[in-house]
Amino acid sequence: MDYKYKPIRTKKIYEEVADNLIDMIKSGQLSPGDKLESVEQLAKNFDVGRSAIREALSGLRTMGLVEMRQGEGTYVKEFDASKFTLPVTSAFLMKLEDVKELYQVRKILEVGTASLAAANHQEEDLLEIEKSLEEMKDTKGNEELAEKADLGFHLAIAKATHNQMLIYLMGSVSEIMTETIRETRRLLLYSEGGADKLFTEHQLIYEAIKSRQSDNADKYMYDHLANVEELLFKQIEEQED
Repeated sequence: MDYKYKPIRTKKIYEEVADNLIDMIKSGQLSPGDKLESVEQLAKNFDVGRSAIREALSGLRTMGLVEMRQGEGTYVKEFDASKFTLPVTSAFLMKLEDVKELYQVRKILEVGTASLAAANHQEEDLLEIEKSLEEMKDTKGNEELAEKADLGFHLAIAKATHNQMLIYLMGSVSEIMTETIRETRRLLLYSEGGADKLFTEHQLIYEAIKSRQSDNADKYMYDHLANVEELLFKQIEEQED
């Protein structure tokens, strides 16, 4: 019998710190307007280095949970609890450089993957890609299903290449891709026409692959990745201002 095991992911220290602070905010131990203790005191309280505290606070700031006032300290911000669904491993808690590197990797891997899928796919491969596309369209507001379908779409394209090394490489970055896909879709939910635009981009990729138009497939994949990357970084920059 084939078993599917989920790889164990060890959290970094700053993620553990962020988890604890988020729990304190969600539970009401820390309220909007409260001033956090100094970096030095937090480091003592958590028994970690000051760099871990700084990274955790930086992540919480880009998530919009705290603000750092020059010469005053760090304060908990007002936030909409209904939109507070981000895991601490999300794109906003990753280092900015990590997100940049991820999109560099995705462009290198997935643009070529789309082109190769257009050339090498078989009929059953198209059915799997189309299934993911339909699931994205018919989730009826269930974003968890939409996120899974989105990732499934990209992995199905990799399978359609019939290149085992490429399939393995895509699988190796799938976990971290899930986090940026989740964050991108969350942002698009609150932008006019964003979800429809995202679906159209995926549909263009699928149609190019189906028609064996390799040049269009890699172009549409590149455009899609560039668009979601721009959206993420625009939001990060806005929250850092």
